[in-house]
Amino acid sequence: MILNWQKDHSFLAFCFAVPIALLGGLMGLGGAEFRLPVLAGPLGYSARQSVPLNLAVSLVTIIISLLIRGKILSLAVVIPYSPILIFLIIGAVIMAFFGASWSKKISNESLEKVILVLLIMIGCALIIEGFLPESLAALVPGVPGVQVAVALICGLGIGLVSSLLGVAGGELIIPTLIFGFGLDIKIAGTGSLLVSLPTVIVGLLRYNSQGAFADTLPLKQTVLPMSFGSFIGAILGGLLVGIISASALKIILGVILNLAALKVFLHIKPK
Repeated sequence: MILNWQKDHSFLAFCFAVPIALLGGLMGLGGAEFRLPVLAGPLGYSARQSVPLNLAVSLVTIIISLLIRGKILSLAVVIPYSPILIFLIIGAVIMAFFGASWSKKISNESLEKVILVLLIMIGCALIIEGFLPESLAALVPGVPGVQVAVALICGLGIGLVSSLLGVAGGELIIPTLIFGFGLDIKIAGTGSLLVSLPTVIVGLLRYNSQGAFADTLPLKQTVLPMSFGSFIGAILGGLLVGIISASALKIILGVILNLAALKVFLHIKPK
């Protein structure tokens, strides 16, 4: 039997996942924001279907990243920042639960509009971050009470975005930890994974309770090949780190994300 790549959904999902994860790996991110337009575009899912599927792939990539990072770096480096991470997790988990519930109550068309706005915001954030220096003085004062309060508020926003886009949230968590709280980029990467894991799990459990995974076919034909492709792409991206400027790549991919979001989720009704 000759493989027809145009009709083989699993092969197509794998092929898209590899370059997305590779580019994400070059930036130290998972690339879930770029998977969403693919799920809702070429792979043909509705916005309502795409979000939980994206979340499922995000969970696999987080677990793999944590296992790899745990082999390379000590997770003990995040202990001094435990209060910040704990309150980020609390806020993110709370809003992930409610965000998944809200998405069920709105129409697919309204959800597409929300997704469009959030993806445009993330795309613009990537562009802005690309112009910023790698380190800045922490924006949040080093007062414990202030830090945990800000962490909780930031966590609420991160959890909402995670549950509505099906993303791990690294694109938001890492800049928050670096620029907001002054963490080193490697520590911020580890901290981001630790915040993302419970956030994504809660979002997935909530979507599952709503019947999002009642049909297991998308898990087999989309989530599995995308997860495998993401694993391969992330490894390749990690090996190629330093070849391309991460800052320049963020600017380019921020523009691409905005264009992809507009193409997939902006529906202009003819007059």
